[in-house]
Amino acid sequence: MEEVNQSVVSEFIILGLCSSWELQVFLLAIFSSLYLITILGNIFIVLLIIADLHLHSPMYFLVANLSFIDFCLSSVTTPKMITDFLKENKTISFEGCMCQIFFGHFFGGGEMVLLVSMAYDHYVAICKPLHYSSIMNRQMCIGLVMTSWIIGLVHSVSQLAMIIKLPFCGPKELDSFFCDIPLVIKLACIDTSILEMWINADSGVLATTCFILLLVSYSYILFTICLHSKDGASKALSTCTAHITVVVLFFGPCIFIYLWPLSITWVDKFLAVFYAVITPLLNPAIYTLRNKEIKNVIKRL
Repeated sequence: MEEVNQSVVSEFIILGLCSSWELQVFLLAIFSSLYLITILGNIFIVLLIIADLHLHSPMYFLVANLSFIDFCLSSVTTPKMITDFLKENKTISFEGCMCQIFFGHFFGGGEMVLLVSMAYDHYVAICKPLHYSSIMNRQMCIGLVMTSWIIGLVHSVSQLAMIIKLPFCGPKELDSFFCDIPLVIKLACIDTSILEMWINADSGVLATTCFILLLVSYSYILFTICLHSKDGASKALSTCTAHITVVVLFFGPCIFIYLWPLSITWVDKFLAVFYAVITPLLNPAIYTLRNKEIKNVIKRL
């Protein structure tokens, strides 16, 4: 009986967003510009909050951390996508693929928990204003940020541990512009249906738990403002719209990719681009450029 020769996959082939060279050149210009704006915008916000004493408050401490995570999250996949537009043969090493998965889930999981921390900050500021200073002290702020990093790390390690030892010996084409677990796991040489269920449960539990906590938090905030304000509805809307928008933009693609049972390639690619490129760009704009204090600080520069 002949021995089957199974070779271990050392790299994956990335099919990218499209096959048309003209469209790739166009996308190269678009995504390069968006990435540059994202990097400069988030770095500018972090430096602005560090430099200006008027912005040394719990809310802006959390916003600065959000901008830093967005800077990191956008840098996990976007630079590789941009350079791949210039290549005919797009590949990524097995190690590079695992790194993308690890850091994508690390920063993504951390941002989910950080958004919950920011919602808690808004809750204390609006619902318990007299106790805000004592509750949101320096230790609490550092603790909230550290918790987001730790949960992001635990989530990322748990995800990577489930796939890094899988045997990859056959097909190696990824119909996307980066490595993500739902695509990579389908290339394994064994039946991964049960493992897929565990991986989706891991990501789904984190995303859904954070999303529910955010919905409850902002619902209570809106209810409190409506109850104690004459023009409650409009004031509540102006107070929370920006924050709720960020939550929906961030969690929408995540929940769809990991919990939706059907996989439609062009929809998955669109959501992946939105999550990796657009969301880190929109977050600083929504959270800060609409903020009067940030605008006043920029005017004083």
